[in-house]
Amino acid sequence: MATENEDGFLQDISLAEEEEYGDEEYTEEELELDALRAERDALKDRWMRGLADAENSRKRSERDRREAENYGGSKLARDLLPIYDYLKRGLEVTTDEHREIAAALIEGVELTMREIVNVFKKHGIEPIMPEMGDSFDPQNHEAMFEAPVPGTKAGDIIQVMAEGFMLHDRLLRPAQVGVSSTPG
Repeated sequence: MATENEDGFLQDISLAEEEEYGDEEYTEEELELDALRAERDALKDRWMRGLADAENSRKRSERDRREAENYGGSKLARDLLPIYDYLKRGLEVTTDEHREIAAALIEGVELTMREIVNVFKKHGIEPIMPEMGDSFDPQNHEAMFEAPVPGTKAGDIIQVMAEGFMLHDRLLRPAQVGVSSTPG
């Protein structure tokens, strides 16, 4: 049972609500309009999220297309590197005597080598050619052996066994080098 004090309090709340909201009752049309507005807002939110998803998907597919274009042939390029190495080694061991005997053959190998280098450049493949005495860089070089060599400091390249290659900004194959272990 409510006491007189509580009844006055409840009446004060009722008066405050009437002042705030009025005595209006919502008509059926107003309720329907509010429901339609809420439905419109929900549909607009779903539509905006769908647009954002479509834009993200477009950007992702564009990035994937660019990567496929730049790096899609990396397996083939990696498989061609030994052929480059063999041709280069063959030309390095050729003597003047060999050139006299098989001049046309050696010229063909040199032309093939030049064409491979041109194709590599066309597709963004650049050689990594360290020099003797350069510092070892683990990002671009692979140490095949260490040996103490007088007149060098530890970490200096003492022999280049095979060139490395970059495909655009990615390492295709590290340069294979020998590294000095002589303490500085």
